[in-house]
Amino acid sequence: MTNIAGKAYAMNVVTPSNPRVTWINRLLFMAARGMPERLMGLLGLSLIHFARWVIIKPEDWPNLGQGRQKIDNDYMLFCSNFNGTWDQYIDAFSDGIPNGLNLFWFSATKYPLSIPVTPFKTYITHNQVHTDYYYNATPGAAQRDIKTSLDMYDALLDLEKTHKNQTPEEFAKTYKAAVTRVQAGFGDTGFGPVASLSTESADLNRGDYIASAGEG
Repeated sequence: MTNIAGKAYAMNVVTPSNPRVTWINRLLFMAARGMPERLMGLLGLSLIHFARWVIIKPEDWPNLGQGRQKIDNDYMLFCSNFNGTWDQYIDAFSDGIPNGLNLFWFSATKYPLSIPVTPFKTYITHNQVHTDYYYNATPGAAQRDIKTSLDMYDALLDLEKTHKNQTPEEFAKTYKAAVTRVQAGFGDTGFGPVASLSTESADLNRGDYIASAGEG
């Protein structure tokens, strides 16, 4: 399998962390949840679908038959889904919230800081775990495509309601205003920026469903 499905990329990074100071990270995460306005630099990156940091203690690792292991470090698990390429994402992260990244990876062993970006990319590369299975329900759509489609759907519902209570002349004005407001959604979503066998497989698997939906 691949980390890429259509326009989306799945990233999993596991970094060893100093168990003596990971409690500081826990406090930082609690503060971030309590003050989401502090994360506007992260929330403002529209290419991100999802991002989460989790601290894994030695006792949290599952026993899958390998027996009890002696682990000296805590580990930081970072999971994210985003649009675009790996380089675009790391660049946007490093440029958009460099101080936030430095806080979130505060306890990570040998963390080089997010700026300059080249050592940061090297660090992520060496600690990234490739995805074994990545399901994407909308491989041909980016986050903005989905948001725009939802806006168009809401606009159609509003037009349905107003049509019942307006004269043809009034509705014509309402319709034109609605089309102007959501016109960005009329374009084709296009193809993902990187070729992916997962995307091709997803399109083939959805073929029968799309054909039957078109007939209905």
